[in-house]
Amino acid sequence: MLILVAGPYRSGTGDDPALIAANMRAMNEAALALFRLGHLGVTGEMVALPLIETAGSTAIGDAPFDEIFHPSAHRLLACCGAVLRIGGASAGADDMVETARSLGLRVFTDLADVPSPAA
Repeated sequence: MLILVAGPYRSGTGDDPALIAANMRAMNEAALALFRLGHLGVTGEMVALPLIETAGSTAIGDAPFDEIFHPSAHRLLACCGAVLRIGGASAGADDMVETARSLGLRVFTDLADVPSPAA
């Protein structure tokens, strides 16, 4: 199953690159754990960040960033079977969960609750 990992990216970081990198690391670790369970874990950032760079973004929150960042995750949700919500407070991650539920997708808040592909 393709599972979107939704967690904080900028929330609580003050846009500090080291704190953003730590948030990305947490989401990538969750995606790796999903992979090892037999799923394919993805993040919206995996899709959005290369596009944002290609679009000429020069700063977090500039026009190309805002054009692409959250909309990419929303489009990605249409391809997913579930969402794994990780981490702390994040309006963006909470929005992904809300959108997933509106699409009828499963939402997990604990990796231990994600079933094996055979289940």
